[in-house]
Amino acid sequence: MYRLSVFVLFLAVITSSCNSTKHSIYFRKLGDVSYASNIQPETPVIKKNDLMSVNVSSLNAAASELFNNSIGKTSNTATVSGTINQSFGYLIDVDGNLQFPILGMIKAEGLTTKQLEDTIKTQLLNRKLLVDPIVNVRFLNFKVSIMGEVERPSVYNIPNEKITLLEALALAGDMTIYAKRNNVLLIREEGGEKKLVRLDLSSSDLFYSEYYYLKSNDIIYVEPRRSKVATTRPLGTYLSAVFSGTSLLISLIVIFK
Repeated sequence: MYRLSVFVLFLAVITSSCNSTKHSIYFRKLGDVSYASNIQPETPVIKKNDLMSVNVSSLNAAASELFNNSIGKTSNTATVSGTINQSFGYLIDVDGNLQFPILGMIKAEGLTTKQLEDTIKTQLLNRKLLVDPIVNVRFLNFKVSIMGEVERPSVYNIPNEKITLLEALALAGDMTIYAKRNNVLLIREEGGEKKLVRLDLSSSDLFYSEYYYLKSNDIIYVEPRRSKVATTRPLGTYLSAVFSGTSLLISLIVIFK
């Protein structure tokens, strides 16, 4: 009877350990393989209320500086270290316009950063304000939010305006051991509607998914496994589980006696 009891306990521990390991692995059963890079991130377009950085340079530094005075709008962004970065930029107004020094109102909504660069450069040349100007436009509010069972949940600014789901999770310190890797929720707003998508990070299908690359303002929620939820329950629940387990063990001993 004693040996049987030890065997049952040993089997329970091994089963629990294997199950925990299985749920903690990304892309199970994935061997050496190559994936064609058919999925490319969409080029973001400028929208109302976007905050943009616009920098103008030329051989005449003094003349260029006239175009580099922002209108005082700021963007506060959390970093991995927990500090706050404050950036100054140009806010796209409710009509989709950017108010630029000397040039005045410029229609920016619906343009890519490259198209806005070309628009500003063309106006500078046509009005003979600068010779051979270089214009650089970037988003200051390209960000993703990561919540739930990750090491560092936060809102993260993405300087290069391109990030994959896996990179975003790595930025947040990866998912914890309690995370449901086969049920990650992605929340995305498109065309005035919120889209909710469940992603399975234990499957290689992610590499073919249109959601492999994230868009600005995407929200990632990592759901906890049931074992994590159980650890937050009151003591009475623990005692109930212990008593239930003990009863089961005694029943097995009686059966095999």
